[in-house]
Amino acid sequence: MELWMMHRLRVINKGVALVVGFGLLVCAAFVLTDIIMRQIGTSLGGTEEIAGYAMALATSWGMSFTLLELGHVRIDLLRTRFQTFGKAMFDVFSMIVMSGVIITIAIKAWPVLERSIVNGSRANTPLETPLVWVQMPWFAGWVWFALMSTLTTLAALSLVVKRRHADTEQFVGAFAEQETLQ
Repeated sequence: MELWMMHRLRVINKGVALVVGFGLLVCAAFVLTDIIMRQIGTSLGGTEEIAGYAMALATSWGMSFTLLELGHVRIDLLRTRFQTFGKAMFDVFSMIVMSGVIITIAIKAWPVLERSIVNGSRANTPLETPLVWVQMPWFAGWVWFALMSTLTTLAALSLVVKRRHADTEQFVGAFAEQETLQ
């Protein structure tokens, strides 16, 4: 069941990554259009602001995809010296720590959004963008990452309890080792 769940989460997050990637392409096209327009003496304006928003959204939503594709940076100095059980324990420990950090970030992101909602905050820029438009999907991305991290951690814990240590490698192991195994 854990492996099936992780497979489904990977499929969902690949879809999320495609949407985020498309958004970044649209942003890049917008910036490129603005650069070309500047050459003829005009500008769309606000490209720096919009690009910043795009990067914040891509980061918060892209982290889940990176997690499930084993793309987060890991220092595996000790982990590589252990057999399957030891590696699984390091992997689960790292996931527990990551989940704790990401849940904390998601919790701390809420007051930022709440303040913008209550105050009707707008960006202090010529566009005067209502910040809730950007902070709502940004916050949702962190909550999504917290949920993905928690589900991944629970699946890994379940496999460790069932003594299926080798199975944890597929979704909480180290990417570098995954490449050498194939």
